[in-house]
Amino acid sequence: MGQRYFIITGTSKGIGRQIAELLLEKGDHVYGIARGTSELEETYVRYQHIQFDLADIHSIADLVSSILKQIPLQEAEFIGLINNAAMLEPLKPIDHCNAEEIRLHLNISLAAPMIMTSSFIQLTNHLSTRRKIVNVSSGSGSYPAPSMATYCTSKAGINMFTQCVAMEQSGQPKPVEVIAFDPGMVDTELQAVARGKSAEEFALSEVFGQVYEAGQLRSPQDVAKQLIERLEEISDPSKVLHTMEG
Repeated sequence: MGQRYFIITGTSKGIGRQIAELLLEKGDHVYGIARGTSELEETYVRYQHIQFDLADIHSIADLVSSILKQIPLQEAEFIGLINNAAMLEPLKPIDHCNAEEIRLHLNISLAAPMIMTSSFIQLTNHLSTRRKIVNVSSGSGSYPAPSMATYCTSKAGINMFTQCVAMEQSGQPKPVEVIAFDPGMVDTELQAVARGKSAEEFALSEVFGQVYEAGQLRSPQDVAKQLIERLEEISDPSKVLHTMEG
């Protein structure tokens, strides 16, 4: 039986960390990318942490190349890419957002997963190994909200991007499976940031607070389990957008 290898962005906390941990528990190999450090390396021999800022989009192709060089590609049974890292900020009306805030957000939340995907497909196209990309999306990609223009736009972009790549791949002899996964509202640091804003700054902060108080947030572990189920099932190219289940 061949080994499975996964490249995951945003593994220092939240959903990314939980996905990494669950895959490691299954005996898979994980290459985690995050700006911060990760103690997963101390616990799991199959985990390798790469400290990298995804805002540096011009270095992403080299990053993906260097990770894939460490994977015994011919022996691998499954190679996966999970584009999980994203920014929530800026959470304010667009006329209060400056160019640098918008640039940083779009680089991390939209450009980085696009370049990760491009490099991953290009550098593994010679393989007959099963390959799969999961782009973590959000209901915000379909539902507009005040003070969330950059976040909603980047998630809508992720959804459209996923559909375009899935169409491109459907005509290939050895297609890469590509899906978007909406985790729903999850109890992560992003939620805490949204709740912590003043109502003047972020109109929906009260709504986020109410959802939290009512215990309606899903745990990162539950979401990670569901994402891994999606990862393991063979994807239908015509159904690339997976919305969350209750």
